[in-house]
Amino acid sequence: MRFYADENFPRPVVERLRELGHDVLTAQEAGNGGQGIPDEEVVVFAKGHDRAVLTLNRRDFIRIHARDAAHEGIVVCTEDRDMAGQANRIHAAVATAGPLAGLLIRVNRPQTG
Repeated sequence: MRFYADENFPRPVVERLRELGHDVLTAQEAGNGGQGIPDEEVVVFAKGHDRAVLTLNRRDFIRIHARDAAHEGIVVCTEDRDMAGQANRIHAAVATAGPLAGLLIRVNRPQTG
């Protein structure tokens, strides 16, 4: 899978996804880090590079998807200290989803208790 990780997405998750065989471009690697690029433009950039967005910014990206699903996919995640586990959950979720274009995938931290 080809992903674009927005600027706040955890680097250890990116690295684990790469180990799992995913092509992940970070905002920093693309020269977009630290610029405060609006979320809508993040989606446009990712679409222009045939990549699904990876983000922890659930509320805003769910709203963007609800307004317009013409994107290459959006994967919204909850914050999780188990970053390897989070990468594994992302990997499993996209493996069963098929092509991500137009989809919103939610990857949640497991409930503890």
